[in-house]
Amino acid sequence: MVIPVTLGMERVLFVNWAIDPAVVAPHLPRSLSVDTFDGRAWLTAVALENVDVRPRGLPAAVGFDIPEVNFHTKVTCGGVPGIYYFSVDVGSILGTALPRLFYHAPYHYADVELQPVDGGQRVTCRRRHPGSRPLHFDARYGPSGGELDVEPDSLAWFLTERHRFFTETLDETVYSAAIRHEQWPLRRAEATVERNRLFRANGFGEPPEGPVSYYSHGVCAEMTRCRPWWASAHA
Repeated sequence: MVIPVTLGMERVLFVNWAIDPAVVAPHLPRSLSVDTFDGRAWLTAVALENVDVRPRGLPAAVGFDIPEVNFHTKVTCGGVPGIYYFSVDVGSILGTALPRLFYHAPYHYADVELQPVDGGQRVTCRRRHPGSRPLHFDARYGPSGGELDVEPDSLAWFLTERHRFFTETLDETVYSAAIRHEQWPLRRAEATVERNRLFRANGFGEPPEGPVSYYSHGVCAEMTRCRPWWASAHA
């Protein structure tokens, strides 16, 4: 977007699958490197409700809500950690068009709903974007146990505390924006993924093992302008 955006991210589910880095690397722009923990790359699905989304400086009352399911991996660019989105499916036409234009990111319009159910949440996502690969994600989830004490050298930190994303334009220029927020308050999640076409829709085979899942009630955040990164694929 042209100006920074303020929002809340609530009822957040992180579902993380360990993958061979050699499987992930061919799907990335040449300027990005796969980031690993104990030698393994990770593919992550995140379901959340973006609430009170608005330009920075405006009151929450003028904001709007956008449910989202994204699918990403952890990367570095010139040694700087971040994430790379393979897809972001959102339940808003405006919330699809603007990020595509200003963030150069793979946003898709979808029917996305987060609903309370049986003391937890259910997320359903069915892609409706014209010309895009079909995608369907359906999961039930909720917190389990107390809040975790997440240290910077832990797997939970590696999988959740990413405050920058990278994208690439058709001319192979890498862009980046920061997502500023306090540390996620995390708990382990009880999550049942009932249908998952995120892998197939993004050109991956099925994961070799079950996921590691976390839940957060949410944080307030600010997303900065998206600008060209210092390096590009031509460097």
